Amino acid sequence: MSRWWTVVRKELLDNARDHRTLASALLFGPLFGPIMFAVLISVVISQTVADVDSPLELPVIGAEHAPNLIAFLERNGVRVKDGPADLAEAREAVRSGREDVVLLIEPTYGERFVQGLPARVQLVQDQSAQRAARNVNRARSVLNAYSGQMRAMRLQARGVSPQLLQPIVIDDIDVSTATGRASLLLGMMTYFLLAAMLMGGLYLSIDATAGERERGSLEPLLTLPVSRSTLLLGKIAATCCYMLLSLAITLLAFSVALSFVSLEALGMSANFGPRVVVVGFALMAPFVLLGAALMTLVASFTKTYKEAQTYVGVLIVVPTLPILFAAFLSVKPTAALMTIPSLSQHLLMTALIRNEPIDVNFVAISVVSTLVIGALVTWLATLFYRREGLMG
Repeated sequence: MSRWWTVVRKELLDNARDHRTLASALLFGPLFGPIMFAVLISVVISQTVADVDSPLELPVIGAEHAPNLIAFLERNGVRVKDGPADLAEAREAVRSGREDVVLLIEPTYGERFVQGLPARVQLVQDQSAQRAARNVNRARSVLNAYSGQMRAMRLQARGVSPQLLQPIVIDDIDVSTATGRASLLLGMMTYFLLAAMLMGGLYLSIDATAGERERGSLEPLLTLPVSRSTLLLGKIAATCCYMLLSLAITLLAFSVALSFVSLEALGMSANFGPRVVVVGFALMAPFVLLGAALMTLVASFTKTYKEAQTYVGVLIVVPTLPILFAAFLSVKPTAALMTIPSLSQHLLMTALIRNEPIDVNFVAISVVSTLVIGALVTWLATLFYRREGLMG
């Protein structure tokens, strides 16, 4: 144990002496993600609130053909303005982004309306422009409201109750909580946690293997009265220490950053207090051994520091892939999924953020499975370090 601890201290001190690398691993990675995440959510919230509060400016072509419709739009918070000259110019205005949506009222609108026939209007829009989608939906919603009001008035004029056209009334009962709704925005937080955690040990895992081989210091190190297994385990343990430190900094940074985000404006609440930080650290920590062992193993196969950076950099993306699939497919926690590292941590962290009860059995399966796979990869790395061709 004393020799193992000597290797751990040696790797920790060597990595700590490189201040630029240390700052990149423990400051840039852990802090950049939470700050960027908080700024992005704040921008989304401010934009959403601004869109709801601001009146909709709607360019209209042929407003003179439907004065009652125009009056209804203005009473419902729509600021009507003169639109382009014709349909061709309206298409060009929307395509170029000068306008989000243009309403075109055909000349036959008034005549067909009086006759009780469907009066046609056209909404010129660009469905590929995500920025304009909200204004398009707002315009369509107001037009549908006017259509529904006119439909009810026509039925009443003919002595028919409008309720006959609504045989079923649907009342939505929302059982979601403020923290549950917040997970829609915070669901990808595990991605940043894993990435920052791996970045924390990236440079040490590369420098302790490919770096020492490139500098020529690995061969003298292997001649010391320390077994290669002890030497490798010490390097992996040192990498784990930096990864755990990076994880702790990232969780604290998220806790502080989210306290400045006004999720309440969207009816949400960020459940990321001290308890979540502590429990989240415990849930994510088992992945450290697997991540450190994988990076050390991959870096051991490379001969130069630059080559190791390339391969290990790609390796960082692999553990985050299950999280992307889980986000797109809305995966629910099961005992089978708890056996998959990174995915199990993501599902448990999501439940924690949503303030939902966490199944102790799921936690046990996740911890045991991740540690077992991490130990297996560590064993494979020790086998590789025993090869005589390690210096080749």
